[in-house]
Amino acid sequence: MPGPLDGIRVLDLTAIVSGPLATMMLAEQGADVIKVEPPTVGDLTRPMGTQRGGVSAIFAAANRSKRCIVLDLSQPPGLEAFRDLVPTADVLVQNFRPGAAERMGIGYAAMAALNPDLVYCSIAGFGRSGPHAGRRVYDPLIQAASGMAWAQGQSPQRRMQAASEAEAGGDAPLDRPGEAPPDLVRSIVCDKVTALTAAQAITAALFARERGAGGQHVELSMLDAAIAFHWCDMMWNHSFLPPRGLADRDEDPGLTRTPDLADMFRISRASDGYVLVVSGSDVEFRGVCNAFGRPELADDPRFATLLGRMQAIDEIRDWEEREIARRSADEVCALLDEHGVPCAKVNRLAELAGDDQARHNETIERVEHPRGGAMLRARPPARFEKTPSGIRCHAADHGEHTEEVLAEAGFDAERIAALRAAGVLGPTGAAATPGADG
Repeated sequence: MPGPLDGIRVLDLTAIVSGPLATMMLAEQGADVIKVEPPTVGDLTRPMGTQRGGVSAIFAAANRSKRCIVLDLSQPPGLEAFRDLVPTADVLVQNFRPGAAERMGIGYAAMAALNPDLVYCSIAGFGRSGPHAGRRVYDPLIQAASGMAWAQGQSPQRRMQAASEAEAGGDAPLDRPGEAPPDLVRSIVCDKVTALTAAQAITAALFARERGAGGQHVELSMLDAAIAFHWCDMMWNHSFLPPRGLADRDEDPGLTRTPDLADMFRISRASDGYVLVVSGSDVEFRGVCNAFGRPELADDPRFATLLGRMQAIDEIRDWEEREIARRSADEVCALLDEHGVPCAKVNRLAELAGDDQARHNETIERVEHPRGGAMLRARPPARFEKTPSGIRCHAADHGEHTEEVLAEAGFDAERIAALRAAGVLGPTGAAATPGADG
């Protein structure tokens, strides 16, 4: 049975992760995604990072289930060929720097003139206009600009370390009292949340088109996606403005200030590994107290409310961590499970494929890549009862489907040969290689 986006065709002009991951989501929900790359290398992630047999792990993970073609859009015949594909498409996605698509002749106005029903998605770094719009962008830069890197650095442990270093002398601290230096999240989270935002926005625009809205331009920036993504938790101490007449919100008598939400969560060391325990509700906190033999703490007035526990979080964590350190990670989780307390063992990345729940969910698949050999991959997380999604094939080779796609669009053999002779098309690829699931 076809996926929920069966019958939708997507022209994918994106590179790196923010765009390719979005279009892969569409592909694995049934859309026919055609990745359009320039000659030579193509997408910059093809040669990036850990590889085997010429297969890049990051490219393979963000470009499955697509067909890949090569067109040199800088040459008039290549641009003309692309323009002939646009009327066959439902969606076009690009993540060029602002203004580049217009200079290339593939901006929204030009494409909408060819296909008024086209959903055209532009992904920018900082935005279409403004002081930083023209900057080249990578995920860590958005982590910095969005405040995410600052927030990541403000764990209680890092703040204590910064305070100790300041007391010890040395270089003058750049941070305000009580602050620690920023740090990066060890994941390209801004790229990935932009991809999620783009995929959702595209499907919403397609739904609006079904209701008669026609095609439209969908614009988003990585900066906007990142700020919106982290606002509800990371900004809860920065959302309320001071009442009129007060210069500082800390002087507001009506403001109840608590530690940041992230300060509620702390990795604890067990005897053989690490665990995370979360006891936000009154019932969960009582469960922790009972599990660790301190039931009287649940009745302590200081800890009677979530607000009280947040304000006394260091005291609570100290005795929790002493109890956890005496037990193995599995023992801690088993004990807390008995008392209804949320907990999890911290998995190393190399342990993910062996996790009991991930194995039960069949989250991670082992497949044989024709050039990369045995590989692990994560399946699409959403499962549709009536319109199942799935992985169609491995990430395609550079230009693997060029002639196939052009022929489907009505290009005859003579025109295709002329395009190849002119250098507009890339090298002829091998046949598509299906994944283990077909």
